[in-house]
Amino acid sequence: MRCPFCGHDETQVKDSRPSEDGAAIRRRRLCPQCEGRFTTFERVQLRELTIVKRSGRRSPFDRDKLARSLAIALRKRPVEPERVERMISVIVRQLESMGETEISSSAVGELVMKQLKQLDDVAYVRYASVYRDFKETEDFARFLGEEGLSEAVDEGR
Repeated sequence: MRCPFCGHDETQVKDSRPSEDGAAIRRRRLCPQCEGRFTTFERVQLRELTIVKRSGRRSPFDRDKLARSLAIALRKRPVEPERVERMISVIVRQLESMGETEISSSAVGELVMKQLKQLDDVAYVRYASVYRDFKETEDFARFLGEEGLSEAVDEGR
């Protein structure tokens, strides 16, 4: 593993242990050149996934991009980072188990919405507003009515 600080090609593993959700190995590393310390995560990847956008453009699936979009939806919400990481792992496993190497962005969005609805109503609505491209307040009202969430949002849940 290349050192992220000085670029040295070889680093030493000082400690390895399973991550919180057991889906990855967490490794603490040390660079013998600059003595920098850093952490890496090793995950099983069943297959290379490609996301097909609405425009038809294709791009490789990026777990970090998924995590960033969830972080935006969950900003300032009382959800533990471990629960978010478990949710990301569940979504990735579901995508990998679909048996397809090319998956539509809408399928990913629906999986994310399903998981967010179980985790946090406010984050679910935030994500839906971007994913479904809400333009006006009526879009929110219609969505909340369809989902039966208007009472939950009114109560601040």
